[in-house]
Amino acid sequence: MPSRHKSRQRALQILFQLDATGQPVEDAIAAYYGSLHSEENEEELPPDPFTEQLVKGAMEKMTEIDRRISQHSQHWRLDRMPAVDRSILRMAIYEMTETPTPAVVVISEALELAGSFCGEGSVPFINGLLDAVRREMPPEQASG
Repeated sequence: MPSRHKSRQRALQILFQLDATGQPVEDAIAAYYGSLHSEENEEELPPDPFTEQLVKGAMEKMTEIDRRISQHSQHWRLDRMPAVDRSILRMAIYEMTETPTPAVVVISEALELAGSFCGEGSVPFINGLLDAVRREMPPEQASG
């Protein structure tokens, strides 16, 4: 089983693909595993349950998540944000609000992904937006 960081990285790539193509979730997941099989390994890799939980959960809750993003993104319309930023935010908000992972861990991981995959202005933007969502959460949920 891959590390949670690797699982988040994979989920980000699948969510980005879904944002770009609009294809069904199961098709995007299968296509991603197919690309790993051909690029990383001769053997077929087993499914990653955490990656799939993040992708499916973020997509199932996307309407609510996008509402939260829009509520906290002053001067930025959701459709004008870079797709990678949107994907990181969707995944992180899902994980923060729907899993037992502490918000501080989720935000740290999201910022690390943003530092690797986004433009330089994205890190403070993502940090501020995720912190605003964290502040809305009940204290016991925000701290894990």
